Amino acid sequence: MRDLSADAKLMSLNTATLGPKRSLEDAVEGCLRHGIGGISPWRDKIAEAGLPQAVKMIRRAGLTVTGVCRGGMFPAADADGRRLALEDNRKAIDEAAALESRCLVLVVGGLAPGSKDLGDARRQVEDGIAASLDYARSVGVSLAIEPLHPMYAADRACVNTLGQALDICDRLGTGIGVAVDVYHVWWDPELAPQIARAGRDGRLFAYHLCDWMVPTTDLLLDRGMMGDGAIDLPAIRRDMEAAGYDGFCEVEIFSAGRWWPKSIDEILGTMVARGKSCI
Repeated sequence: MRDLSADAKLMSLNTATLGPKRSLEDAVEGCLRHGIGGISPWRDKIAEAGLPQAVKMIRRAGLTVTGVCRGGMFPAADADGRRLALEDNRKAIDEAAALESRCLVLVVGGLAPGSKDLGDARRQVEDGIAASLDYARSVGVSLAIEPLHPMYAADRACVNTLGQALDICDRLGTGIGVAVDVYHVWWDPELAPQIARAGRDGRLFAYHLCDWMVPTTDLLLDRGMMGDGAIDLPAIRRDMEAAGYDGFCEVEIFSAGRWWPKSIDEILGTMVARGKSCI
């Protein structure tokens, strides 16, 4: 595996790690103070700053944009809802293009409002990605499906395993791959072979890090810092790199009780230290 102990240049900060009250400027300045080489902004933080200012800020800092979070949320109850979803995804693609992001992360969406038809939701997801893909290709933006843990199948993402995501990629062709988030996939008995499969096809676009706390007190907002939980992070990175992944290790920690109340420098200092020793 790559030696990450010397510096934090191959680490990336997902802005969610600092919590909802910190700005994009806070995140960029924190990356500079701690020698972090990449950043992955959420779209609400891009909107707060304004896209032109976000582009200027990140370029001036010399940061690599490892992903934009997020596109997706395709399933809808009717044609108008599906149209609005496609329009929002086109806007997200434009933002990713302006930021020269390595990918646009897709959290694909769950059941359509009022529906219990999971098969229909998955069909809508694939149709929505297919409808967005030509435009993404035309502006040079790669789309990365992020499979989410099955507990989110109803409301956030009906694509729940790496295998499911790669099946969609195989049907849709070039320009689409996966974001491997350890929080969502660490439990999957097929994880290692599916990572290898993704690597063979050049579809490993992003790698997201945190840890699974035991006990977990909130299924959305109680992620752990690397090394504090149950995930064998070195084993997963070993599989990723054996499959050809040579990109950034992006830290994305939703932690309302444990980490968001801490200072930016405490969060980032711990993140860098753990990145050098735990992943």
